[in-house]
Amino acid sequence: MSSREDCVASGGDSARFRSRRRFLKATLAAVAAPSIIPASALGADGSTPPSERVAMGCIGVGGQGSGDMWAFLSDRRVQVVAVCDVDAQRRDGARQAVESHYGRSVPSGAYRGCAATTDFRDLLLRRDIDAVIIGTPDHWHAIISIEAMRSSKDAYCEKPLSYSVVEGRAIADAERRYGRVLQTGTQRRSMAAFRHTCELVRNGRIGRLHTIRVGLPRGFAIAHGDFEGNQAPAPVPPGFDYDLWLGPAPYAPYTPGRCHFNFRWILDYGEGYISDWGAHYMDVAQWGQGADRSGPVRVGAWARFPATGLYDAPTDFSIEYTYADGVRTICSTEETLGMRFEGDEGWIHAEKPGAAGVVAEPASVLDSTIGPNEIRLPESPGHHANFIDCVLSRRETVAPAEIGHRSAAVCHVGCIAAILGRELEWDPEQERFVGDAEANRMLSRPMRGEWHL
Repeated sequence: MSSREDCVASGGDSARFRSRRRFLKATLAAVAAPSIIPASALGADGSTPPSERVAMGCIGVGGQGSGDMWAFLSDRRVQVVAVCDVDAQRRDGARQAVESHYGRSVPSGAYRGCAATTDFRDLLLRRDIDAVIIGTPDHWHAIISIEAMRSSKDAYCEKPLSYSVVEGRAIADAERRYGRVLQTGTQRRSMAAFRHTCELVRNGRIGRLHTIRVGLPRGFAIAHGDFEGNQAPAPVPPGFDYDLWLGPAPYAPYTPGRCHFNFRWILDYGEGYISDWGAHYMDVAQWGQGADRSGPVRVGAWARFPATGLYDAPTDFSIEYTYADGVRTICSTEETLGMRFEGDEGWIHAEKPGAAGVVAEPASVLDSTIGPNEIRLPESPGHHANFIDCVLSRRETVAPAEIGHRSAAVCHVGCIAAILGRELEWDPEQERFVGDAEANRMLSRPMRGEWHL
C-alpha cells in the first residue's frame, strides 16, 4: 500500500487510514447521490434480503474485470455498491451498467446506489463493503489484494494471482493472517471436464504419470481500439490517471500501446503468455499431478524475445520442469494447445483445439467413474458462485490464495529461467533457487516511490 496512508491493522479488524480527508471523501461519495432501492434489494419479492447479501466493490472494471462484475451482478446474493478504475470512461461506464441493471427492478427504472472512484484506497475505506473484485493489471494484484484483506474484505483476484513469487507468497500469507476468503480467477477449477480429467489422472486411469505437455499460444494478441498497439509517446488522455495506473511499476512515458489489455506483453507488468495463459494451464497441470501446493525442483528454458519495440515479453518459449516424483512438465509454444497428461497406460488431453473438450487414449478412460473411496476433487457450481458460497460459509474456495500463488509461481520461475537461459534448481518449500543469487534477486522487484507491500 502507499505509505502516505499510514494504514494500521489489528487482527481481523478493518484497516483504517489516518487520513481524515480520505475517509470523509469516501463517505461523502457513498451518500452524495440519492439511492432509490428496488424491492428486490429489500427482499420484498422473495429474493435474498440485504442482511444476507454480499456488498461488493469492483476494482478494475475493464476487460476481464468487467466480465467478473457482470457475473456477480447476476448473483442475487450480491449487491455491487461501488466501482473503481483509473480510466474515467471505464469507471463511469461500469457505474451506469450497475445502476441500469438494478434499475430494471424498479418501475421508474431509476437507481442511484453505486459509488464510483478512481483510487482503490477510497473504496477500501468503506466499511459496508464485504468483498472486492480485483481486475487490474498483474503488477497491482499483490498490493490491492493484501490491502483489501487487511481491510477485512474478501477478494476475488484475477489470474495470475501475483506479478512475482515474493508477492504471491505475501498474498497467501495475508489470506491466512487476516482470516479472509480469496478466489483466484483460474476458472477451470470450476469446470467439470477439467476436474474429472484431474481425478482420472490422480486415480491412475492412465497408469503412472510421467509427462505433462502444456501448449500455450505464441506471439502477442495486440488489442486495438482507443488503446491500440501504438508505441509512440503521447499525451495522457483526459480522465486517465496514468501515474496511478503505473503505481509500483517503473516510470515510463505514456503511450496507448502500453495500457489496458496490452500491458501483458511488457515485462514491467506481466510475462506474456507464460503467465497470462500459463496461470490457467499450469494450474490444471499441477492439479492433475497433485502438486498444486508445492512445485518443481528443477527448471530449464529457452525463449525468443523481441529485439525492438515496446513489447519485450517472450514470443516463443519452451520450459521444462522436473518434479520430485520424476514427472516432467513441458510448457511450450511448440506443444499442442491445452494440457496433455501422459502415463504408461495411456494419455488424456484437455482443451485440445477442435476436440470436444477432452480426448483420451484409450477413449474408454473418459467413461470411467470415480469411486467413493478414490481421490475426489472439490466440485464447484461455478467459479464466481463458489466464491460467494465461501464468503457466506467461510470455507476455502476451489482456488484459494496458496494454490493461486503456486500456479503463478511456477510460471514466474519458468520465466526467470527463460530470461537467464540456463537450468535452475528450485526449492519449492523455501521458494528459493538453490545456490543462484542472480536468479533469487529476480523473485521480487523494487516498487516505485511510496508503494510497498
